[in-house]
Amino acid sequence: MIYLICYAAIIVFAAAIVYRIMDYVKKPLHVRWELYPVAHEAEKAEYGGGYLEETDWWKKPRKKSLIGELKVMIPEILLLKAVWEHNRSLWYLTYPFHLGLYLIAGFIGLLSIGAVSNILNISIWMPIAALTNLLGPVGFVLCIYGACALFYRRLKDPVLRNYSSYEHFFNLGLFAVTMVVAILTWLFVDPNFNMARAFTVNLITFNFGSMSSSLFNLQVVMGFIVMAYIPLTHMSHFFMKYFLYHDIRWGDEPTIDNPATDAKIGIVLNYPIKWSASHIAGHGKNTWAEVATFNPAQEPPTAKE
Repeated sequence: MIYLICYAAIIVFAAAIVYRIMDYVKKPLHVRWELYPVAHEAEKAEYGGGYLEETDWWKKPRKKSLIGELKVMIPEILLLKAVWEHNRSLWYLTYPFHLGLYLIAGFIGLLSIGAVSNILNISIWMPIAALTNLLGPVGFVLCIYGACALFYRRLKDPVLRNYSSYEHFFNLGLFAVTMVVAILTWLFVDPNFNMARAFTVNLITFNFGSMSSSLFNLQVVMGFIVMAYIPLTHMSHFFMKYFLYHDIRWGDEPTIDNPATDAKIGIVLNYPIKWSASHIAGHGKNTWAEVATFNPAQEPPTAKE
């Protein structure tokens, strides 16, 4: 039964990620943010410029800098740089939580390497075993600290409380409880993760041998449930953040010679107008195409005498 839960969780995890991405790709074209600097503008990004400032830019080939994007994305992913710069007190709580998750991901990767080594009858490389034993406990502790600290902050900070739903508290509580079970299993059942490595071997080889510890089994079930649950929630930002940066925040593709974007714009322009604000100037018009082609400075036609 435990193995079936694990396989089902892996399928849900993968399917949810594919579904989220496909759902995003099918969304209507978003409004361009016009926020600078744009990281792939290379040297122009240093002063907040872009290719649109060049004369006859539409006649020149586009230049994009992958290095420029990596210089922004790597500190953002590994260090949560934006939180550090804009909300330092929150960073001290959320960074340990995320660092704990990174270490746990590394721990699972090392466990898998150890399991494959066992399957291939290769002696596990000692540094890998030592690193597995280090990353697991440190990741569990950091994750517990971060989850509890963020739970308290969301509960007590009146500003953050307004942006906190029951889902936020449930998610943080679920992580904290799961990590406590993991810590207890490590302390009292599996201090060298040999049982975890053997279970991973069974999982890979479809050997449904039972494990002797109820606490270990509980840890496995909770861990896989959390894994399947993450992409179903707002925590899917761990992979959707790619689209937030590359497609929305930095999306500056011109529409010239771009039939795919032209088709999306055509669909959006034919949406009906539902806003009644006067600055939209939508009174009497049926579609956004009419608003976009309307000149509000034009003199109204005079009635014939």
